[in-house]
Amino acid sequence: MIDLTSTIAAIATPPGTGGIAVIRLSGAQALALADKIFASPSGKKLAEQKAGTVHFGAIARGGETIDEALATVFRAPASYTGEDTVEISCHGSAYVQQQALRALVDCGAQPAQPGEFTMRAFLNGKIDLAQAEAVGDLIAAETRAMHRIAMQQMRGGYSAEVKALREKLLHFASMLELELDFADEDVTFANREELQALLQDVIQAIGKLTASFAAGNAIKKGIPVVIVGSPNVGKSTLLNALLNDDKALVSDVAGTTRDAIEDSVTLGGALFRFIDTAGIRSGAERVEQLGIERTYQKLEQAQIVLPVLDATLSAAELQHTLRFFLQKVGKEQSLVALLNKADRVSAAELAEKVALLQPLCTLLALSAKNRTGMAALEQELLRLAAIPDNLDGSIVSNLRHYEAFVGAQQALAHALSGLNSRLSEELIAFEIREATQRLAEVTGEIADADILNHIFRNFCIGK
Repeated sequence: MIDLTSTIAAIATPPGTGGIAVIRLSGAQALALADKIFASPSGKKLAEQKAGTVHFGAIARGGETIDEALATVFRAPASYTGEDTVEISCHGSAYVQQQALRALVDCGAQPAQPGEFTMRAFLNGKIDLAQAEAVGDLIAAETRAMHRIAMQQMRGGYSAEVKALREKLLHFASMLELELDFADEDVTFANREELQALLQDVIQAIGKLTASFAAGNAIKKGIPVVIVGSPNVGKSTLLNALLNDDKALVSDVAGTTRDAIEDSVTLGGALFRFIDTAGIRSGAERVEQLGIERTYQKLEQAQIVLPVLDATLSAAELQHTLRFFLQKVGKEQSLVALLNKADRVSAAELAEKVALLQPLCTLLALSAKNRTGMAALEQELLRLAAIPDNLDGSIVSNLRHYEAFVGAQQALAHALSGLNSRLSEELIAFEIREATQRLAEVTGEIADADILNHIFRNFCIGK
């Protein structure tokens, strides 16, 4: 656990050269340490200034002026960390940034660890753990959907809902436990009908949260889409068309792709991770065979599978190949077969082959080389992604939260079953307590040092 008595400092802006950089300082001695390197023309000390004020001056190290800068004063508890804080905005020179930070360290500041400012905000009660994790998600947001989920969670999201549910459960758990203390007197404190109704309502509420995880996780991490097929059917050409970039090497020579090639792109506000794989065929040499084995591995990880078929092949060959890939796809995966090279066959022949294959699965005819039919493919991908149109409700995108909700749901199901079976109050109270602990893990009301360190070490330094 971090030492809250120290004053920490870090560069809060990304590494490199930019117009402006921010050095952040937080802790009991933040204002005093900032005054040691910052001097305003008026000679007034930052420690004497009001909260929320910005001051012009110069920063120096060892008597040498480093830069002219602005210093913003925040006072506890009305700051991000809940502590006295100073943010120094200087020019973005890498040299200036490092010299300013070293000057603060020379004066007694401790270099901040990754995520330490946000961890202090959590430990000082400014935000709960779910909100703290949302800060990291907001920084990493690449799409509008990712941004909206992170903002919704950072503003409280389902934290308030979780805390309210937990308080109700704790009330009944305490009533059941109180009954145990008066077991010899045969008294009842917890109304069984009210408890049954509450358990059903809470199980339903948590069920909605767990059900949202599939969409939330897809929004956060991107939807994995695997492109598969025989060699030289146009898989790499399709990848390039989807990315609108020459990412993959394209050649008439079969077996050009020996390994999986991955890249991401945003379509309609959703992030897709496209994976081009080695062509599947028999008789491949050793290196190509290794690529084919990796193709099968990637196929298992896909949410959406795109088998690419060569429209110039015979109807029997196409049907045989498509049936092969249909056997490889799991029940939880979506498949869209792509009849590529549609520009190289007549309209009548294409219509005949489409009519033959369409009853087997969703089928789209296109030409990846000419980039015709790509709009229809993108629309189908968005449909299969199943991203909710309304992201204002509570959506779970964090695996840790999802596992905690699942655990709480299971414990409450056991409690409800025990209640209906007239099990002892002690066993029912135990299950309810277990559920409340799992809910408390989400917001951080119960969290050990290992969990906190695991969460915050993934943050950038300065946040």
